[in-house]
Amino acid sequence: MAAPPRISYVVGRLDRAISQKLEQAVAVHGVTLPQYTALSVLRRRSGLSNAQLARRTYVRPQSMLQVISTLEREGLIERTPDANHGRILRTELTPKGRTVLAACDRAVTKVEHAMLADLSAEQRDALLAALLSCVQHLGAGLADV
Repeated sequence: MAAPPRISYVVGRLDRAISQKLEQAVAVHGVTLPQYTALSVLRRRSGLSNAQLARRTYVRPQSMLQVISTLEREGLIERTPDANHGRILRTELTPKGRTVLAACDRAVTKVEHAMLADLSAEQRDALLAALLSCVQHLGAGLADV
């Protein structure tokens, strides 16, 4: 009898599958998955610098510059100089960005509902709690969730 797969392997497969499905879901609304992630982070924490946003979205600073440039060009975010440090630009969602983010959220909710279709509300809550615990034990953030 074969040994069951390692949890880390299953989580990795799930990560790849989710990324693929989410990329397809948000593309309909004109954004990439890294752009959607950045918009989502900015909703929770407005005014982040490029470096802060890169850390919170797990994107290299160079890649974040591309993400930010595209989002700004599309009118989904705006950047303003920091009041105390003129070289730092603070990033915020625009009304158009909030509209696109809301549409993407609805598409992402459909993906999540399909993924979790066989789980009860209690199982979903337990899964979320377990995953958050795993993330926190690995020092990957989400302590403020």
